[in-house]
Amino acid sequence: MATFAHITPDRCTQLSRALTAAGLAWSDNGRQDDPQYLTYSVTDPHRRAWAVSPATSNQITPSRPASLWQAMCGDAFHHSTVLSARAVAALIREFPS
Repeated sequence: MATFAHITPDRCTQLSRALTAAGLAWSDNGRQDDPQYLTYSVTDPHRRAWAVSPATSNQITPSRPASLWQAMCGDAFHHSTVLSARAVAALIREFPS
């Protein structure tokens, strides 16, 4: 069974800082206490809505322990691989229109 023990308050702070630094509008659903239900809503520069959620333990590669997040945009029909907080923010900010 997949666990979400790798999502810590510090990891959530890293993601929120990366999204803010990228100039993206975002909010979270406040479920840091139960990461399997944690979702960040992010708006990209083209006003598309993205959902960012934690990867499960079986999706994390030991060689890339900071890659904990995945992003999905229904408007662009895009689902990212598991990425770091910075990489998720960059992907959303730079995704083509």
